[in-house]
Amino acid sequence: MDKNTFTGLLLIGAIIIGFSILNKPSEEEIAQQNHLRDSLEQIQAKKERIAEQQIEAQPSSQLNEKDEASVTTEIVAVLNDSAQLAEKKNLYGSFSNAAIAEEEFIEVESDLMKLTFSTKGGRLVNAVLKEYETYDGRELVLFDSTSRFNLNFFASKENKDINTEELVFTTDESSLRINGEGSKVLSFRLDAGNDRHIEYIYTIKGNDYLIDFDINMVGMNDVIDMRSGEVSLNWMVNAPNQEKSIKPQRDVTTIFYKYKGEDVDYLTPTSDEEEDFEASLKWVSLKQQFFNTTLIADDYFSSDKTHAKIETDEGSTDYVKKLEVKLSILVTGSNTDRFGMGMYLGPNQYYTLQEHGHELEDIVDLGWDVFSWVNKYAVIPVFTFLDGFDLNYGLIILILTLLLKLVLSPITYKTYLSGAKMRVLKPEINEINEKHKDDAMKKQQAMMALYRQTGVNPLSGCIPMIIQMPILIAMFRFFPASIELRQESFLWADDLSTYDSIYDFPAGIDIPFYGDHISLFTLLMAASIMVYTKFNSQMTMGATAEGPMAAQMKIMTYMMPVMMLFFFNSYSSGLSYYYFLANVISIGQTFLIRKVFINEDSIRAKIEKNKKNPKAKKKSGFQKRMEEMAKQKGIQPPKK
Repeated sequence: MDKNTFTGLLLIGAIIIGFSILNKPSEEEIAQQNHLRDSLEQIQAKKERIAEQQIEAQPSSQLNEKDEASVTTEIVAVLNDSAQLAEKKNLYGSFSNAAIAEEEFIEVESDLMKLTFSTKGGRLVNAVLKEYETYDGRELVLFDSTSRFNLNFFASKENKDINTEELVFTTDESSLRINGEGSKVLSFRLDAGNDRHIEYIYTIKGNDYLIDFDINMVGMNDVIDMRSGEVSLNWMVNAPNQEKSIKPQRDVTTIFYKYKGEDVDYLTPTSDEEEDFEASLKWVSLKQQFFNTTLIADDYFSSDKTHAKIETDEGSTDYVKKLEVKLSILVTGSNTDRFGMGMYLGPNQYYTLQEHGHELEDIVDLGWDVFSWVNKYAVIPVFTFLDGFDLNYGLIILILTLLLKLVLSPITYKTYLSGAKMRVLKPEINEINEKHKDDAMKKQQAMMALYRQTGVNPLSGCIPMIIQMPILIAMFRFFPASIELRQESFLWADDLSTYDSIYDFPAGIDIPFYGDHISLFTLLMAASIMVYTKFNSQMTMGATAEGPMAAQMKIMTYMMPVMMLFFFNSYSSGLSYYYFLANVISIGQTFLIRKVFINEDSIRAKIEKNKKNPKAKKKSGFQKRMEEMAKQKGIQPPKK
């Protein structure tokens, strides 16, 4: 054999050996082949046993057709399983074994929650809050199996898009029970072969709504496409219908979020909306009327390719809204990556959320700026203090109203005192109106002179009312958002967090802007507004309510209660009850102040004294501004 021939044979041998090494089946393929071979061997053995039994029982020529068909079916099933495994191998690559495994469910119960985990996706598929129930007495499900929780990434070497919700994780745990201060760990692992895996670790405490949740990625830098440096977390919850009426739930169900170093923000709850996140996120909350599900990053969620979306199916009575977010988790490319977060599953209770930090309590809608401050630093502390005495919430609202009215009584007194002064001046004001009824300029000059001489500020009664407005609006926000009132009854109202009804209209009757029922607390509130407005106008506006102004006041006296009747009929009965109490107490204060604290003869004497006192003629800031405005309109002040 010459040298060239030997070299050629050597090269051919090297090529054959190299080809065999490159085409050597992987461990998964070997396991697949062994599984197929073992299955076929078992079927063949079964077929032989059936044949032997038939030979003993009857002539050898008659093999039971049913058994023959059974064996044939098993062979076909094994071949189908083999084909399915091959298809899964093509779709999921390293994760093919996880694609054909059987789904299992793990039940976990703590003092506060009943949780159901699925090995498919390694996710929480159902959460029940044990201390609450729905309006009709069913278990309160925070979210159910229609929800989604999925990691999505591109496996670059295998050129495949992977979604963990389609794959089955493994776990060594079974059902768990956790009590008190204790905690237990539940681990799910998604194997990618060759010591590579994704692991979900849930740490659940017995007496806490917050679950610690870690995502560990081991060796996944060899699987995940690292060019983007991120893994997508897709999270969606169908918010279940839990309350008496679905509309109030839809009006407040939305997505809250907090950017790194920024204030809490949210998507508009009254319309379907989609928004791209513009910065790194500390937390994202899928907030329902009284409950929420929140993910809180130990560090931050990346801002790349992230968004939030709200969808409403108006025809559904089972679900309020679909809340969906897409988040990004940074991966470093190291052999081991960890991303930690907390998962809050619980009530929108102000102090409970505040205990977990990160401004989570801002999920509770207490109004803007000054209204929110009134609620945070006055109303909620007092309400919580009274709640500690284990009183009925109707009594708590009564005591709270009395305390607020007591605190505001000096302001109320100032308002009524101003009205009394104007009432004392009414004869002189009427005289000026009659004297200058055809000359508006001279009438205004005479009015300004009268106010300056008597030391009366006609707007002094408005200022105390303006000071009280933040409290009125703060309470408007507080009662509908207060979970403490949820399903708490008082008198005929079975739930102070929603409307009360003394009569439900027949099916199909729904009055526009009013509703399908009659709320007694709203009726009482509307009646009290009418009485209070009438008394208040007599006290503060009686002196000036002439002509068109009197007509406007009369219209307001009757229009305001009617407007409130429509607006509040489907609102929180606790709020209507509070406004009713506030108006009744204010009417009582009117009588008390007029009969005990205000002496009109004394006020008249003081006004007369001011007229003779030169110091009283010193212009107040209000009078200076009025005269300046008059000058701009060409009205000259009266001569002294």
